[in-house]
Amino acid sequence: MEQQRFRVGILGATGAVGQKFVEVLEGHPWFEITALAASERSAGRPYAEAANWIGSSEIPPHVAAMEVQEAEPGFNADLVFSGLDSSVAGEIEAAFARAGYPVISNARNYRMQDDVPLLIPEINPDHTRLIERQQWDEGNGEARGGFIVTNPNCSTVGLVCALRPLVDAFGVAQVQVTTMQALSGAGYPGVSSLDALGNVVPYIGGEEEKMAAEPRKLLGTLRDGVVEPAALAISAQCNRVPVLDGHMECISVKFASPAAVEDVRRAFLDYRSPIDAYDLPSAPPRLLHVFDDPRFPQPRRHASLGRGLTVSIGRIRPCEVLDVKFVALVHNTVRGAAGGAVLNAELLVHQGYLKKRQRAAVSA
Repeated sequence: MEQQRFRVGILGATGAVGQKFVEVLEGHPWFEITALAASERSAGRPYAEAANWIGSSEIPPHVAAMEVQEAEPGFNADLVFSGLDSSVAGEIEAAFARAGYPVISNARNYRMQDDVPLLIPEINPDHTRLIERQQWDEGNGEARGGFIVTNPNCSTVGLVCALRPLVDAFGVAQVQVTTMQALSGAGYPGVSSLDALGNVVPYIGGEEEKMAAEPRKLLGTLRDGVVEPAALAISAQCNRVPVLDGHMECISVKFASPAAVEDVRRAFLDYRSPIDAYDLPSAPPRLLHVFDDPRFPQPRRHASLGRGLTVSIGRIRPCEVLDVKFVALVHNTVRGAAGGAVLNAELLVHQGYLKKRQRAAVSA
């Protein structure tokens, strides 16, 4: 049976993440952009005029001509992707959920809320059952079917994808991770050129706290409608480096049970995603790519593997302090942002949580 197509809106469509949503969704077999929303100053203008386009390809012509709307419920969409800044995302996303829209969010506001899935499809697809606990009802008890699903922080994604096979095979007790994060992760205009060029900035606000907390939820176990966080300690140090795309992470791990370097390599190679059989359009052929060449992975050469959705692993070796250390590379704006959110939506279609609306949702 032919897959039905869904109408999608993009919140924060003129920003860096919103623009990446436009790129990722172009030509998608299941999703069609039917609404673009941004701030009041952008509303009423054609998207090509409102967006300071920073994409590597031209704006799709049909999108360029679309009129940008205010980020308020009432437009023609079956679901919305949110690329909103966290300073405004909380209130706006809640308004759309209350009005009956499924919201697939890249913002941090609801990630750690107990009834909101923090989702990586290849890691914890069962956590979508948390949706069934959500009640967005306008305060009068009339539930409209809206919900919120989030994807993790861009650096968290690479770490958790690398840790999942090791947690399953050996158990993980402690993690030390140092990140070298691309400039695109700061959005636009992001980091000043005078700060970025020939330099390393050893502070990214809130990043280390997110990396310490989010993996415990992602790797946790869903029991009786509640996620029991994974029992592992994570120490993170996060740095901004002069790389365009691709977050590199140097990871050291202490296991709950003994594991040699070759055991770890084999765990990465043997890992099979629980969504492999779902035939989701964005899912890469393999979640993890393992390099034997000690020079790899490198952001410029490998961040776009699997259309930006593959996480690369390399330099697996003994750790003098913990047990094993290695490097991981993740494309921060694709797997770590828009592409990951689109894959989340594909999983929700497969699981039956996303359905065609008979008409556009309207605010109460």
